[in-house]
Amino acid sequence: MTPAHPGPDPQTAAGVTGPVSDRADRADSADPAHPAGTAESGPAELVILTGMSGAGRSTAANVLEDIGWYVVDNLPPQLMLPMATLAAQTSDDSGVTKVAAVIDVRSRTFFAAFRDALQSLRAMGWAPRVIFVDATDEALVRRFESVRRPHPLQGQGRMLDGIIQERELLGDLRSEADVVIDTSGLNVHQLSAKVSQIFAGSDGPRLRIAVMSFGFKYGIPLDADLVFDMRFLPNPFWIPELRSKNGTDPAVAAYVMNKRGAGEFVDRVVDLMQPMILGYQREGRRYVTLSVGCTGGKHRSVAVAEALAQRLSSEDVATILVHRDLGRE
Repeated sequence: MTPAHPGPDPQTAAGVTGPVSDRADRADSADPAHPAGTAESGPAELVILTGMSGAGRSTAANVLEDIGWYVVDNLPPQLMLPMATLAAQTSDDSGVTKVAAVIDVRSRTFFAAFRDALQSLRAMGWAPRVIFVDATDEALVRRFESVRRPHPLQGQGRMLDGIIQERELLGDLRSEADVVIDTSGLNVHQLSAKVSQIFAGSDGPRLRIAVMSFGFKYGIPLDADLVFDMRFLPNPFWIPELRSKNGTDPAVAAYVMNKRGAGEFVDRVVDLMQPMILGYQREGRRYVTLSVGCTGGKHRSVAVAEALAQRLSSEDVATILVHRDLGRE
């Protein structure tokens, strides 16, 4: 039986995106008359959810609603500022403290409106986070074909033509997004769990780091912010008694971590991450994906990811372990 996957979003409205103003300006642009993220001024959090058609935007929106966010679906970019203003004015009566707007930006007509709305929100003291859901072209084609629907931008051409066109239009927005969620290998339940991990418990640690092991032969994760290559370490695959085990097994972990350079690598990555963690927190970034790869994503990357997740965890940093390709061989 084929696992369920995040199907194409039902929206067909056109939209496009372009460069989003630098996140470094967010804190400096706050107006004291409209302090961001306070109960007195309105919702403490504002999220803009967008991304590729068929990547699971609607599924992510449903999860946000389930964990207590007030979700406005298929909102035109021109209404972002009025929506935020209304939410701020009525927050005391409504009890709404977290608002998410699902926005479809697939045409050049909406580009200027989307950019201007973000700039206006930040000028008024809001700090909206842009969440971009993405998937590989292959995964998107498979999803559209499974529901027998055309891609909104394919017109009279091929489905892949529409996907390529949309990816080109959304390229700038994806590069500037606060969080990119790769749904390529996720079914609806796995995507729901990932969204919940990112957004649930927002009153806890200031930063969540997903430490993800993966196999290079299956491709680098689309949502990786940092990528490290463990193929400089000897491969336990060639040790007969370790071949069938994986990096979570104590014998494999000991073999990997006792090899020359493994401990030093973990120490240096932890040191490297410290100023980055402080910078992410200053910028208001809440979620980062650190990816660790080896050939198949079974031995070395898994063992090192386990060690990194343990070392990076602290009062202000929550780590989430994800072994993307474990069990695929």
